[in-house]
Parts: sequence; C-alpha cells; structure tokens
Amino acid sequence: RRGSSFTFLTPGTPWDFSLVSSRTLFHFFSQEPNNKRVRPLSRVSSLANLISPSKNGAVRRFGQTIQSMSMRGDGKSPGAPLKACSKVVGPTPPKRRNSTLWSETLDVHQKSTFSTKEIKRQEAIHELSRGEHDLIEDLQVARKAYHDPMLKLSIMTEEELTQIFGDLDAYIPLHEDLLDKLAKGTSSDGTVGQIGQIVMDWLPGLNAYRDYCSHQLAAKALLDQKKQDRRVQDFLQRCLESPFSRKLDLWSFLDIPRSRLVKYPLLLREILRHTPPEHADVPHLEKAITIIQGVLSDINTRKGESECQYYIDKLEYLDDRQRDPLIDHCKTLLCHGELRNKSGSKLHVFLFSELLVLTRPVTRNERSCFQVYRQPLPVRDLALEDLQDGDVRMGGSFRGAFSQGEKAKNVFRVTSLDPSHGQSHTLQVNDIFHKQQWLNCLRSAIAAQPQQQRAPVRDRRGVSEGTAMTRAKRRASVVSVEGADENDCPRIADLSQGLKGTEMLPRSGSSGKMKRDWSHGSLQRRKETGV
Repeated sequence: RRGSSFTFLTPGTPWDFSLVSSRTLFHFFSQEPNNKRVRPLSRVSSLANLISPSKNGAVRRFGQTIQSMSMRGDGKSPGAPLKACSKVVGPTPPKRRNSTLWSETLDVHQKSTFSTKEIKRQEAIHELSRGEHDLIEDLQVARKAYHDPMLKLSIMTEEELTQIFGDLDAYIPLHEDLLDKLAKGTSSDGTVGQIGQIVMDWLPGLNAYRDYCSHQLAAKALLDQKKQDRRVQDFLQRCLESPFSRKLDLWSFLDIPRSRLVKYPLLLREILRHTPPEHADVPHLEKAITIIQGVLSDINTRKGESECQYYIDKLEYLDDRQRDPLIDHCKTLLCHGELRNKSGSKLHVFLFSELLVLTRPVTRNERSCFQVYRQPLPVRDLALEDLQDGDVRMGGSFRGAFSQGEKAKNVFRVTSLDPSHGQSHTLQVNDIFHKQQWLNCLRSAIAAQPQQQRAPVRDRRGVSEGTAMTRAKRRASVVSVEGADENDCPRIADLSQGLKGTEMLPRSGSSGKMKRDWSHGSLQRRKETGV
C-alpha cells in the first residue's frame, strides 16, 4: 500500500534472491509508506502516442496504422466498451441569394454599347425584377416549409393557420404576373425599353394586401401565443436551423410582403431618376408612383383601423360607466405604450383619435387584456403641459413620506378641463425621444378636434369655469386640499382618517357646518342648514 492506493502482485516466476545482498533486501522490505503525492500518468488514448517520433518509414507507418485503428475503435482493449465514433457534422450553411448585377451579365463588348445612365436604369429595373423573384421564393417557403407541414402534422388547426398565414396562394400568382410582363418586355440584348405602362397596369392589384396587412397584428399575437406550445416551438426551431430559412424565423417570412410594399415607391423613383427626361416612360412612371402611394395610403388606413379595433376589444372595464360612448367613434390609434404615473406604477396608455385611456395590463384565462385604470378622458377636453426635467418629484406615497423623492426626467402632464372628470395625470416616459413622440401625438390630436365640439366648460352646478375658479380661490382660505394631481391625492380611507375629529368652521351667515361628500370619488362640499 502506497498512500491510499494498492498494488496487487500476481504469481509468476519465483524470485531469485541469491544475487541480492541482505542489506538490499532489508531496505526493500522495511521501507515506510510514502505519503508524497505522485503525479498520475496522463491518459493514453492511443498506442501511437507511446511510440517516439522516428524517421524510419516503417515505424511511422505502423504508428499511423495503430492510431487509425484506435480512432475506429478496433484497437481498444476487450474490457473497454465500444463506442460508435461518428464524424461530427457541422450545421449546413444558409442558402445564399443571387446578388448578380445586371451589368455583370454582359461581356465587355455589350457593356461598351450602353451609356452609364442606361446601365444604371437597367440595374434599377433588374433590382425590381430580382426582388419579385425573391418574394415569390419566400412566399413558397412559407407555404411549403411551414404551413403545409404544420397542417399535416396537426401542430396547428387549419383555422389557426389561416389566421396566421392569410391567403398566400392569391399573392404568388400576382407577383408571377409581373415577372411574365417584364420578361415579355425584355429585348434580345437584355434591356427593358418601357416599364412604366407595365407597372402602372399592375400596381392596382396590390390592393389584395389590404386584408393581409390589416390582420397582421392579430396574426402576430396568435403566433406568439402558439409558440408556448412545445411542439410548435420545436418545429420552428428545427426550421430555423435549416438552410432554407437563411436564419430567419417564421414571422420574418410573413412580414416580407409588407416590407416589400413600401419598397415599390423607392424602386420606381430610382428608375425614374435614371430615365432621360425625353423618354416615353417618364409620365407613366410618375403616374405609377402616384398609384402606389394611393394603394399604400389605403392599406395603411385599413391597417390602422384594424389595429385600433384590436386594442379596443382588449379593453376591460371594471364598471360599465367607465365605457365612454366616444370609444365607438375611435377609428385611429395615434400612439400607445408603457408609461409611469407619479407614484411609479406602470400604465399602458392608449391615445385614440377621440379618447385618452389609461390602463393596466392584466391576464384573463391566458388572454392578455388591458384593465381601464381611470375614466377615459375625451381628447377635446385635454390640456397638455410639457414639464421640464426636475420640476416634478416622482415616487410612491410611502417612499415620499421618508425622502424628498426623485427628480424626474421626461415628464409631461395631461389635465381634463371638464370638472366632471377632475383628472390630472403626470406621466413619465423612458427617454426624450418617446416623450417628444407623445407630445407631438397629443398636440396633433387636440388640434384635430373641431372647435364647435368644445362646449363651454362648466361644473356640475352649471357654473362657468371663470366663476368656479374665483369661488375655488375663496374656499382655499377655508380649507386647502393640496395636490391637484390625481396621483398626489391620497386614498379616500386615508384622507377620511386625517379629517376625523376635525371640525370645520361654519361659513358666515349660516348656522350649520361644512361636511365633505366623497361620493363618486370626487371632492364635494355640502352645507347643511340647522333646524
């Protein structure tokens, strides 16, 4: 025994101690166990590693043979388990798109026959044609590699796939038709003489994308929901690792038609820029640009209305009285996003064309929705205030009680001029860019409201705004309620505790006392006349 290891000697040839001195034997058998660490031998994976390098060709070939046998598993000891050694196959490289320029398909003699401006014009036309090829290929991939296998394997139902993919079969022939027309208009030297009339007749067919683009928001939400399924997740991951995907996920393929639509005006302007002014294509190209802009404007309008209705359907009201009738007249969602109020709570704010709605994101039966946080504010009654950095201190009421609060940045305030609502919200945005975006949208929405719709602002007693402000100043000497901002106002229970045991002084000329009425969440005052 040496340290913690044991050595077993097997019987063999008898030892001959005749030639060994007694002193040597005594030293051999009386040696004490050594606790010194012994460096273990490195693991030998092949017999070839034990053979020292040699210049002899035969020995070197023998070592190579042993090494190859050990790699195949033939040279392993009988007691060792055999493992199948297979060659590690790397991931298949993604498929590359053809990026050949039109001028690269010409020889030197042909290229010298065209002017530089004509070459650039044909390059722009070639880019339009090549983009159609790529779009058709992507639509076919979405259909054959994603839609059809998931339907055949019952990963999704046919109804779900229809909602996500739309009518892809109707879009592929549309773009194939443009390619056929361009091929017929191509001359023997590879140039397209006149393209304006071709695209001018073809562009109105893009109106077929109105329904597709208007349902993209709901399709994306359904796809994200289905990704929680392990089967869907595994299938999409396998497709992502395949070469046909080019490292693009499914939604990238489904969003390619929309991104292609916005490129048509750019492509047509590029062709027009390299077309000589006296060319017959100039008026046709200008008209084609006008047509595609009208098509895109129509698609954008339909998409905005669909997005607006999508979020309206996701609003959840705690009380039916919260639902403002103006919500049915909202056709456009101008802006929405996550903001923070003065207490630091996260809110999802929607700015519709007619209403400003503050909500809190919630989940109901695995369905995401937005719970209305306060009574929606009509845009026609909004007053906007741009607050400078440091003007407002943010933070909750508990934290603000023990500290001075934090000086907030990127803050603005919206206030309802209608006393029946009595709301004022201080909202904080993440950065200056989004703050400016919110300010621009709010100003545009307020300015778009007709002046005749803005009724004279009166309180519940029918008093005009100026009279109400004068009376409010007089009442301030009697009782002061600090913090007009609704985020500053304490809870009803907390405020009632603060007023408990406090007797209000009677107003001159009255024998009663003042009381507070907290009905409907608003601060009201009422005088009771003593009998």
